[in-house]
Amino acid sequence: MMKWWTEALLDELLGEDTPHGDLTTEAIGISGAPARLHMSMRAEATLCGVEVAEALFHKVGVEAERLESSGARVPAGGAILTACGAAGGVFAAWKVAQTLVEYLSGIATLTADIIAAARAVSPEVAVVTTRKTLPGAKAQMIAAIRAGGAFPHRLGLSETLLVFPEHRAFLDDTVARVAALRRAMPEKKVVVEVKTLDEVIAVLPARPDVFQCEKMTPDAIRAVVEHVEGAGSPALVAAAGGVNLQNAAAYAAAGARILVTSAPYWAKPADVKVAIGPA
Repeated sequence: MMKWWTEALLDELLGEDTPHGDLTTEAIGISGAPARLHMSMRAEATLCGVEVAEALFHKVGVEAERLESSGARVPAGGAILTACGAAGGVFAAWKVAQTLVEYLSGIATLTADIIAAARAVSPEVAVVTTRKTLPGAKAQMIAAIRAGGAFPHRLGLSETLLVFPEHRAFLDDTVARVAALRRAMPEKKVVVEVKTLDEVIAVLPARPDVFQCEKMTPDAIRAVVEHVEGAGSPALVAAAGGVNLQNAAAYAAAGARILVTSAPYWAKPADVKVAIGPA
């Protein structure tokens, strides 16, 4: 995985947990004792964040060896990292590293599972994620969905064109405005969000590249796909709003070419086991 973290982020993560040192480890006098840490997965998961965990241990002067990489599907009991060094450093990085891997691996695992469910019925379907990342944690969460095999639908407002119904409320002529938008930025895909088949029919003359169908049922998505294809439009149909592990296959089977989901961002964290003892 390409490096997405910075030294500043490592400092911030460590400083948040130990702003004035590790009171317990220092007070009982074991900071300099040789220690060894072993990290493994309690249940099968798609791994993410282990490279950052390794960097966190290095940051506090502890030798660490990564045994798996982000994106790997690790079985229950599978070892992912070992570390060896002064107990003060091991304890300082331990919980931050463990928790980061748990949260990011949870996101990566659910992402991979949604993709697997959708592609079991439609191998060409694309699964992408929204910009509903936790503010301040975009880099971490995007790294996690990438480890799970998805791509971001939108990273933010600055790089994509997505016309919402809220935008169209200000327009007196949507078709003309979308045409002007296409002329202004011809290198960009024009995505228009719709909520009903009637809206699709009204917007179709604007020739959007993608219809983003918000909170439509799979049956409604199927009707949109049939209408768009029947009209000879090359526009792609994306299902968005409420797409999750339980319904991804149904949306894919209905003909949606793209599944837009926020579900991975709220995934249950993976369970990482850590054992620490004298070296």
